[in-house]
Amino acid sequence: MPDKTRKMALVIIASFLSLFNVAAQISPGDLSGPHANLEGISNCTQCHVLGDKPTNEKCLKCHTEIQQRISQKKGYHVSAEVKGKQCSACHSEHNGKKFQLIRLDINTFNHNLTGYSLSVPHAKKGCKDCHNPKFISDSKLKTKKKTYLGTGTACLTCHTDYHRKTLSTACLNCHNPDAFVPATKFNHANAKFLLLGKHRTVECSKCHIVEVTEGKKFQQFRGIQYASCTNCHKDPHENKFGQNCRQCHSEESFQVVKGIAGFDHNRTNFKLEGKHASVNCKLCHKTSFTDPLRHERCTDCHTDYHNKQFSKHGVSPDCSACHTVKGFSVSLYSLEKHNLGTFPLKGSHMAVPCNECHKKQEKWNFKGIGINCKDCHKDIHQNTIQAKYYPEVNCRVCHTENRWSEVSFNHSATAFSLAGAHTRQECRACHYSKDSNGKMLQRFSGLARNCSNCHTDNHYNQFAKNGITNCEECHNAESWKATGFDHNKTAFKLDGQHIKLPCAKCHTPQKEGSVIYIRYKIKEFRCESCHS
Repeated sequence: MPDKTRKMALVIIASFLSLFNVAAQISPGDLSGPHANLEGISNCTQCHVLGDKPTNEKCLKCHTEIQQRISQKKGYHVSAEVKGKQCSACHSEHNGKKFQLIRLDINTFNHNLTGYSLSVPHAKKGCKDCHNPKFISDSKLKTKKKTYLGTGTACLTCHTDYHRKTLSTACLNCHNPDAFVPATKFNHANAKFLLLGKHRTVECSKCHIVEVTEGKKFQQFRGIQYASCTNCHKDPHENKFGQNCRQCHSEESFQVVKGIAGFDHNRTNFKLEGKHASVNCKLCHKTSFTDPLRHERCTDCHTDYHNKQFSKHGVSPDCSACHTVKGFSVSLYSLEKHNLGTFPLKGSHMAVPCNECHKKQEKWNFKGIGINCKDCHKDIHQNTIQAKYYPEVNCRVCHTENRWSEVSFNHSATAFSLAGAHTRQECRACHYSKDSNGKMLQRFSGLARNCSNCHTDNHYNQFAKNGITNCEECHNAESWKATGFDHNKTAFKLDGQHIKLPCAKCHTPQKEGSVIYIRYKIKEFRCESCHS
């Protein structure tokens, strides 16, 4: 072999060996599966700038879907955790064909960095439940395996349109992602039909009926008729008053009928006055508002509460004889009318409320309640007065109807006529007393006529004869002063200077034990008994 040819062959072999060494230095290992098509020294510049590391520009030139989201400032790659980093910092290569380029810890990954926060129900889902090819509309991304791109954030991307395109597709305008039912964000005030009065408390399903169509539930919210009340409510009047229910009713209460132009109950044969004006219509119009009703007498509607107590010859007077439409508690039965009955009201009876006599029990009673005092009043004397002074327990023998304290009993009819100061005493002073326990006792018969029976003997029996003191020998009923006493009728007649002496000079106080009294009975009449 010529030398020139040998040298050329050596150069070619050396060059080949050199290239082999360079390639071995440039590629530290096999590329991962997704980049396996870029194997070979001729493809290095697809990712690398000569003599440098891979650049983001090179990566994003191929991964256009990431480039597009970065340009739109969307997704995980524009978050604070990724922004500013090189792609190779997270997705390193030349680690072998089986190396996993995308390595995410699904248990600790913060989904908020993607720009889509997970609601409570979504947080309970697995990644594959949402990042599923069936929810990806992009045909290129749909074919990729294990991609997290392409899934839309609109509710209807994953969920069935329950409203079947009858409402807006912006579900979150009404619903809360943390609890989809009920639609707490929905405000009925923004709808064409405002909820007023009782409508505020009606369940939604009462108007928005839930139906099952083709095996799926559907609740209608749009296209519901509401121009007339009868669109939802049955007309109980059967169109006798027209379809404009608001003439009489309001949303606040269908039971309350308001005054309306064109209908005035006072133009009927029965004017609504007093309590009748606030009565629920159905209490009278039980079957129909147009059927004629009897109304000539109160008992056409009202029960005779008194059960014919006032009936004469089987006919009861109308309630209006005593009552008015302002209320049954207001009575027109006057004192003058009462005095035409069997028991005229006089004295204190005129001030007694009706219920004191006529409603002693639960119901009113006007018949057979009695006209004698004992029928209403308790006999406080309890047989202590002799029957001859107290016939048939007739209180009027002594008392008047003005007040109980007025007593007109003729005491002269008894064995003890009242005279002097006795005529000015109350009956209780003589006929009432207290026992040892403080209980009040009455006694009208069998009383002794002696003064000491009622009065205390201040002389302590000095003038007693046979155990009885006759006070009337000195005193009289007008005054306790001893106007009837005559000293000359005693054993010691007064004469001379004795006539002028005050009684206390001779009759001095004496004390016996704890008792002090004036001594009038002097045992001796010796001068030296009084004079020194």
